[in-house]
Amino acid sequence: MGSSKVSACSSPVSQKSFLVKVAYIVFFSFFTRRGRGRFSLLLFGPLLYVSAMLICAGPFPFSTTPSLPPGSLYRSSEAFWKLWPAMQSDNGSSIELTAVWKYHKSPAGWKLCANQTSKPFYQKRVKNRILQSSELSPANGYLIVEANGGLNQQRSSICNAVAVAGLLNAILVVPELNKHSIWKDSSNFRDIYNEDHFMNTLQGHVRVVKRLPDILMERFDYNISNIPNVKVNAWSPVRYYLEAISPLLHETGVIRISPFANRLAQKVPPDIQFLRCLANYEALTFSTAIMSLTNKLIDRMKEKSSKSHGKYVSVHLRFEEDMVAFSCCQYDGGEAEKLEMEFAREIGWKGKFNREGRMIQPEMNRVNGKCPLTPLEVGMMLRGMGFDNNTSIYMASGKIYQAERNLAPLLQMFPLLQTKETLATPEELAPFEGYSSRMAALDYTVCLYSEVFVTSHGGNFPHFLMGHRRYMYNGHAMTIKPDKRKLVVLLDDPGIRWETFKANMTLMLHKSDHTGFAIRKPKGSIYGHPFPECMCRHG
Repeated sequence: MGSSKVSACSSPVSQKSFLVKVAYIVFFSFFTRRGRGRFSLLLFGPLLYVSAMLICAGPFPFSTTPSLPPGSLYRSSEAFWKLWPAMQSDNGSSIELTAVWKYHKSPAGWKLCANQTSKPFYQKRVKNRILQSSELSPANGYLIVEANGGLNQQRSSICNAVAVAGLLNAILVVPELNKHSIWKDSSNFRDIYNEDHFMNTLQGHVRVVKRLPDILMERFDYNISNIPNVKVNAWSPVRYYLEAISPLLHETGVIRISPFANRLAQKVPPDIQFLRCLANYEALTFSTAIMSLTNKLIDRMKEKSSKSHGKYVSVHLRFEEDMVAFSCCQYDGGEAEKLEMEFAREIGWKGKFNREGRMIQPEMNRVNGKCPLTPLEVGMMLRGMGFDNNTSIYMASGKIYQAERNLAPLLQMFPLLQTKETLATPEELAPFEGYSSRMAALDYTVCLYSEVFVTSHGGNFPHFLMGHRRYMYNGHAMTIKPDKRKLVVLLDDPGIRWETFKANMTLMLHKSDHTGFAIRKPKGSIYGHPFPECMCRHG
C-alpha cells in the first residue's frame, strides 16, 4: 500500500513530556528523602519500568482507540439467528403482493402518450418551413459506432447513437457491439436485439441500414476498422457535435466513433431526447430467441406463484465474486475471504487497488452504504417488510460468491426461490451459455414483468430496469430500493428486536413506494426517469 513503517513507540510528544516530568518528580522524591536506602530503590524499579511503558504506549486516560461507528462490521449472520425464531412465528402476518403498492393506483399520473411512436417527430427547418419526417433532406453521411460494456451500457450507447444520428442527419449503421471487453461476449446486435423491429420503429425518425454501401466499403478495402476513428470525449454537448463532428461528416461521408458509451451529454434539445426515448423504450426489443425462452420463464414463474395469484418478486442480487472484490467490503469469511478478494482484485484490476496512497476502508464503505447486500440481508429485509415464506422469488444474478454458504439462509427464508437455471432445462439454456449479455437479457425481462422488483446494489441493470418499469406501469417504478446505510446499522445492533426491525423495514417499503414516482432531476438520465420527455401527464 506504500505506507511507511511507524515506530511501535508513537505516542504524542505532549503526552511523553508530561509523563517524563512525572517520572522525574517521583524519582527525585525517592532519592532525596532520608531513610529510603536499598528498600526504596527496589520499590522504585518497577515504578520506573511502568512509567517507561506508559511513555511509549501512551497514557490510558489521555489516549483511547476510537470506536468504529455503528454498522461498520458485518454482523448480519448474528442478527439473523437472533431474529429467526421471531421471524418464523410471525410468518402468518404476510403482505399480499396485490396490495404492496399504494401510490400507483392514483387516477392522475404519468402514462404513455397516445400514438406517440406513430407521430413523425424528427423535424428540420429549411427556408422557414418545417419538413416532416417523410420529407427528410438527403443525409449528410453515415455514422458507425461501437457500443461497449455490458448489456445495459451497450443499450445506452445504442440510444445515444440514434440521438446523434438524428442530430447530424446521418444514416446510422446498425451498431457494432464490443467483443473485446471484460464481458467476453461475442454476440452481434441481431443476437441480442430484434434488428428488423429496431429499424422499422425508427423509420421516419432516423434512417438505419444494416451495413455500409459497397461503394464506401470498397474505399476502405471492405474493412470497417480502416475507417478513421474519431475520438469523442464523454458527455460531449450538442454544440460539439454540430461544430466539430458535422463538418467532418460532410467532408468524409462516413465517420466512426469507438468506444461510444456516454459520448452524448444528458441535456439535449427535446426532439433529440425523444429519439433516445424512442430507441430505448420502443425500438430496442430482444431477439426472437431470447423472447421465446423469456416468455416460457415468465409463464413458469407465474405457475409456481399460484399462492400469490401468479404474482412474484424479482431480486437483482449483486454478490458475484468480482463485485464483492471490487467493492472492497468485508463480510464474515475471515482471513480466507480477505486473501481471496485480494487475489481477485489483483487478477481483475492488476494493481489498481494497491497504488501508493490508496487506502481500502471496508468499514467506511459499509457505513456509507457502498457494500453489496448479501443474500441473507436481502432475505431479512423482505421478511421484515412482510413477505413470508410462501412468496415466490425470482433471483437475477451471475454466479454468487460462495453460493452454497451464502444462499443457504435466503433459501431458508424463501424456499420458493427460482432462477433461470431452475426454471429452464439445460437444453433450453445451452444456446445462451457463455454469452453474458444474452443471459442478462433473460434476467432483465423476467424482472421487468414481476409485481415487485428489488435492487440490492447500484449499476446499469437496476437503473435501466427502474426506468423501464416506470414507463410500463404508469410512471411508477414498483421497485424496492433499500436504504443500506440504515439497514447496516440495524443489523449491527446486538439488542435488535424483531418488532423494531420490522417497523423500520415497513417504513423502508413505504418510502420506496412513495419515491417510485420521483421526477427526473435536471442532470438525470431518461433511462432511469423517462418523464417528462418520454411520457405524458394525465389527470
